Amino acid sequence: MVGKPDNGQKFSSIEEEAVSICQDLIRIPSVNFGEGKGDEKAVAEYVVASLAEVGISAEIFESAPNRCNVIAKIAGSDVSRPGLVLHGHIDVVPANAADWQVDPFSGDIRDGAIWGRGAVDMKNVDAMILAIVRNWSRTGYQPPRNILLAFFADEEAGSNFGSRFMTREHPVVFEGYSEAISEVGGFSVTLKNGKRLYFIEAAQKGIHWMRLTADGLAGHGSMINNNNAITRLSDAVSKVGSYPWPQRYTETVKILFRKIADATGRPYDENDLRPLLDEIGPTARMIGATLSNTANPTILEAGYKANVIPGSASAVIDGRFLPGYEDELNSTIRSIVGPEIHIETLTRDIALEVNFTGPLVDAMCAAIISQDPEGIPVPYLMSGGTDNKALSELGIIGYGFSPLRLPADLDFMALFHGVDERVPIESLHFGVRALDNFLRRC
Repeated sequence: MVGKPDNGQKFSSIEEEAVSICQDLIRIPSVNFGEGKGDEKAVAEYVVASLAEVGISAEIFESAPNRCNVIAKIAGSDVSRPGLVLHGHIDVVPANAADWQVDPFSGDIRDGAIWGRGAVDMKNVDAMILAIVRNWSRTGYQPPRNILLAFFADEEAGSNFGSRFMTREHPVVFEGYSEAISEVGGFSVTLKNGKRLYFIEAAQKGIHWMRLTADGLAGHGSMINNNNAITRLSDAVSKVGSYPWPQRYTETVKILFRKIADATGRPYDENDLRPLLDEIGPTARMIGATLSNTANPTILEAGYKANVIPGSASAVIDGRFLPGYEDELNSTIRSIVGPEIHIETLTRDIALEVNFTGPLVDAMCAAIISQDPEGIPVPYLMSGGTDNKALSELGIIGYGFSPLRLPADLDFMALFHGVDERVPIESLHFGVRALDNFLRRC
């Protein structure tokens, strides 16, 4: 059922099988357009068939027509221990083929990488998971604890048809599971001096998307109007977009920057961590956003004719708050825009931060070192979010651990939702070995 590598030869290893599965998954365009418009059915059926081929039973939970989640259980050798949720999402964001060098749903191999939408976010990880558990089933291996495989829908548009649906409508599925791992963690970042840090996600910013609305006096565009809704809104949006948010450092951030300082020999100043950002290259764009709350204007809506002053105008703000600083975000924006601007919450989601200690963390760090003895595992705070947020509401502690050893010059963060998304094959091979090592010791 699983496709063959491009060379036409049957796969001879778990790493090559992961490559083949990743190509197959990319070739199934499970695009999520948002606003409930998505379709994961075909890729969910592929996952079920791939597991069934080696004797693993899986079930599809459909939250709406064609919005599909897949659940499978693998018994561990010690069923008395709380289990681990190993999860990924099977939807991807849209791709404009005209912007790409290749068909974004081709799964082609070029320059030593698999190209296509989802190659990084996150069908590469789904492929790792499938290749690993298929190998276990073929060889009769049992992991040390129960494993719940979860392939969620709708992660790219708020998870309402995916992990949120599953935790709300089917919480019994997750009973007996205490920890989870998923995407955007365990990837390497090469410092200027050549040392490699492996960023393991231990915290996530929260989300507050809000609509700002200004009301004014509608009228003819040729007349003086001191009560212009667009003028009032524009002023508020400009202030929000240019506001210099104060630096706020969580414990995860402090640990990360201490590790950067130790690895580079540069001084560590807990009052200002920004000078160390230049050590981590392009990754600084994302990590820099975790040193403070942020609020970016993303949508403007106003007017309908050149000579008509509208009676109202609105804008959408993408607000992201650090763990423990949600109130600061909200109160600051209220003070910036003033009492005449109405603020409406569109989407809100929690921030997360968990300790970077304990047996699970030890197993992740050991798995990295097993494949790269010179690697330095570190925790980091993610500027976005994952399905671990939904699981956390059931008391499940989650980390991002989908390991990849990346080329030093690869701008990894630019590939998420980006044009010409691709994952190096050698990175995928590393990831399969490291993830398998982790799961055997967790």
